[in-house]
Amino acid sequence: MSVTKRDYYEVLNVTRTATGDEIKRSYRRLAMKFHPDRNQGDGSAELKFKECSEAYEVLSDDTKRQRYDQHGHAGLTGQHDFSHMDVGDIFSMFDDIFGGFGGSGGRGAGGGRTRSARGFDLETQVELTLGEIATGAEKTIEFERQDACETCRGTGAKPGTSPIVCVQCGGQGRVAQQGFGGMFRMVTTCPNCRGRGTVVRDLCPTCNGTGKQLKKRIVTVRIPAGVHEGQAVRIAGEGEAGEN
Repeated sequence: MSVTKRDYYEVLNVTRTATGDEIKRSYRRLAMKFHPDRNQGDGSAELKFKECSEAYEVLSDDTKRQRYDQHGHAGLTGQHDFSHMDVGDIFSMFDDIFGGFGGSGGRGAGGGRTRSARGFDLETQVELTLGEIATGAEKTIEFERQDACETCRGTGAKPGTSPIVCVQCGGQGRVAQQGFGGMFRMVTTCPNCRGRGTVVRDLCPTCNGTGKQLKKRIVTVRIPAGVHEGQAVRIAGEGEAGEN
């Protein structure tokens, strides 16, 4: 039975005249909301993550977007069906969005894990009066973020135990598959460890193996004078914890 795909603009909650930056920002918010690692065991969240990723893959490409605008889904025959893709491969496709989160980054030339993958950047909106725009202002912002679990220190493993090397990929986080009688070789994210190179056998009782805890943060931000709508003010060190 065929499944009717939703309109890609509706999926990303943007208008048909949205700019590339608006599409990217909207996708990033949705991808963070439905990210499988933030919704453990929630199959519907993973499907929504794949759906918005498929929409972004089309609308972020000028040529594909033009074909879609003219012919709808019928104009994209042969494009990726993200519903059957591994989420690790989606991370790899959009590394500029995820910044290495979820196993797509942190690898050296030899393919092994060489450093921790960074966590999500966070984004929030602040309302300013005309006076504050003219002179600048200090704003106190309250938000929640995923920090490293205090019990397991981010490993996801029960205290006194450690993650073990993934037997399927040998710690590489990637596996090779042969196709068409060995005519080509395709390297994909390891489905067993999801690109981490290690697996946890004894889960941390506090975070249930995620290595993360949701915590409230309150920070004071200095908004410079003369900012315009949509302008970002970056605050170092206030994003989410990365992967060990």
